[in-house]
Amino acid sequence: MDNPRQDTLTVALASPCIAATLDEGLDKIRRFLSEAAAQGAEIVCLPEAYLPGLRGQDFEVWPFDRTLQERALQAVAQWARTYAVAAILGMERLTEAGRQIAAFVIDARGQVQGCQTKNQLYPTEEQFYVPGNTRRLFEIKGIKFGVVICHEGWRYPETVRWAAVRGAKIVFHPHYSGSDREGVRLTQWGAAGGPYYEKAMIMRSMENTIYFASVNYALRFQESATSLIAPSGQCQAYLPYGQEGLLVQTIKVEEATGLIATRYAPERYQESILE
Repeated sequence: MDNPRQDTLTVALASPCIAATLDEGLDKIRRFLSEAAAQGAEIVCLPEAYLPGLRGQDFEVWPFDRTLQERALQAVAQWARTYAVAAILGMERLTEAGRQIAAFVIDARGQVQGCQTKNQLYPTEEQFYVPGNTRRLFEIKGIKFGVVICHEGWRYPETVRWAAVRGAKIVFHPHYSGSDREGVRLTQWGAAGGPYYEKAMIMRSMENTIYFASVNYALRFQESATSLIAPSGQCQAYLPYGQEGLLVQTIKVEEATGLIATRYAPERYQESILE
């Protein structure tokens, strides 16, 4: 998006409640972009399929077509330009093949740089969505980053490594985990007896030596917090469970060395054939 590369990058992870309408969702996004810019953030990431909401969960998803998709994309692009902050917008993408889960990347000039599709769907999602089949890197202020969406980051660590071996300093992970109706209220981040998701966040950073930014909806019964994990595997910061909010943090680019990712040697994994 912009050059030259900076030594730091201030990111904002936005955790909104489920939106009952498109206008409500857009109002929340505008507020988050404004608040993020006021706090010095350079990029804002929203949860998975926030517009119109992830299908197959315990809430109703309102109608969403290509006209509404274009309206939403244009509105967020305009606000990105107004507030001079980049955005990663989790939204449905309507294609000839069917609905996809995607993350649209919009720069601080309001230009859509492209999108990353969810290529590894959770089995129950296949009745609602079709998978994508490409992966790409993005760049802001000379800093490369990747995007992996929910199930990909939890169960397919190679999606994160793909970005890390190509120079990504941070991978954003918009997701949905938990429920707004029932469940257990978590009280301790990364608790041994809690869901595995936050442990997976730690591993995605440690096994690549990069930052990992995981962004959830503000659900009443979250199974994972919106969190920023440092390349050391330490949780740098997270939002309180179940509360709508914005997590603004600065990352140190030099700490994201990608050391472990760059040592990956696929040529050593050749299949051995016994004669």
